[in-house]
Amino acid sequence: MKKYHNLERLRMSRGAREALQEHCLRKLEERYITGESRERKAFGLLAGTVDGPVGTIERCWPLLGNVRGEQPYKALMDAVMSAHAVVSETPFAKRGWVADPAELLAIHKECRALGLEVLSTYHMHRVAWDHDGKRDTPTLLDTVLGEDTHLFMVIVSVVEPAAPVIRAFYEGRPDREVPLEFLP
Repeated sequence: MKKYHNLERLRMSRGAREALQEHCLRKLEERYITGESRERKAFGLLAGTVDGPVGTIERCWPLLGNVRGEQPYKALMDAVMSAHAVVSETPFAKRGWVADPAELLAIHKECRALGLEVLSTYHMHRVAWDHDGKRDTPTLLDTVLGEDTHLFMVIVSVVEPAAPVIRAFYEGRPDREVPLEFLP
């Protein structure tokens, strides 16, 4: 697996940004597509190219399946939630997601065929907390889950759906934010 810790900034194509925002807002509004988990949470992969210290995100792949409730993933995620998550309006047992391994493999195969590299995961935060009204930064749980992935984690805050906030952090670490430029 390639490591992207030396990237100094990310750029995102207009198409990738539009697909990312559409996915998050569609899930927030509970407009599901065939084969998609019926949950108000969006997550996926972002892929592109690397040129020196700059990564350019060219494609957004929304992930449709969430195997969070299936074993062995349920037991693993339950343990991580108990150890690192903070209380929110959604109960621990219904929080988090685990991508369907078959779906991930298919996306990686398509990336190789297109000459793209998976640079980042993404997910949305939709609920404001008393201590974090914007929810545009990674939580401790995000940082734990992002550790040793060597990928960026893009957080999409839809606390205010009319004005989503999109930020990028290496391995979900709040102290490792990189500038994210949106291309016209």
